[in-house]
Amino acid sequence: MTEPSAALVRKPRADAIRNRERVLEAAKAVFSAGGAEASLEAVARQAGVGIGTLYRHFPTREALYEAVYRREVEQLGELAENLKSEAKPVDALRRWLASNIEFVATKKGMAAALALAAHGSPELHSFSFERLTKAIGILLDRGINAGEIRPDVSPEDLLRALVGMCYLHDQPGWQATVLRLMDVFVDGLRVQPEPPRKAAPKQRAGGRKPAARKRKR
Repeated sequence: MTEPSAALVRKPRADAIRNRERVLEAAKAVFSAGGAEASLEAVARQAGVGIGTLYRHFPTREALYEAVYRREVEQLGELAENLKSEAKPVDALRRWLASNIEFVATKKGMAAALALAAHGSPELHSFSFERLTKAIGILLDRGINAGEIRPDVSPEDLLRALVGMCYLHDQPGWQATVLRLMDVFVDGLRVQPEPPRKAAPKQRAGGRKPAARKRKR
């Protein structure tokens, strides 16, 4: 059986692509405000499309969750690509980590929906872990090559530390706490200058060290 030629493969129409993007943007806003249980009808209304259009792109609630999740992860990856041209590698890494914390802080409802998507799909969890560790790796490698960041911490270590800190997000004032902890963590990644060596005591002629003075009683 021959495969269909490229000419016969239908590409999505421009309006279909726009509708899909509008649905994803609407889902992000609706889930942020109403949590994972927000209705898909509300998403369709926010996007300005019919519910049938939404279901054509995303047949199930889980499919919509997954699409939003992938889009957010890709945007974090793109942010890392943009930040790698920043003048100061450590500041670029700090900004990327802070953007992740801000996402959790301002999108708590959507974070719950995204968690449902990730936990329900091992493949999606693997995709997000690989994409985010790649993003961190871009910024870590730049700092290491510049001699500003220690080489003994892996992207996986840093991602796990970030996720662990963000588990505090149910506690009042958690964001300020996590940002402070993140600053401490990043400072710990920095290459510390070696302390100056103490000068050796001068020796007298003949190679003898100066005699220690006797203490007065």
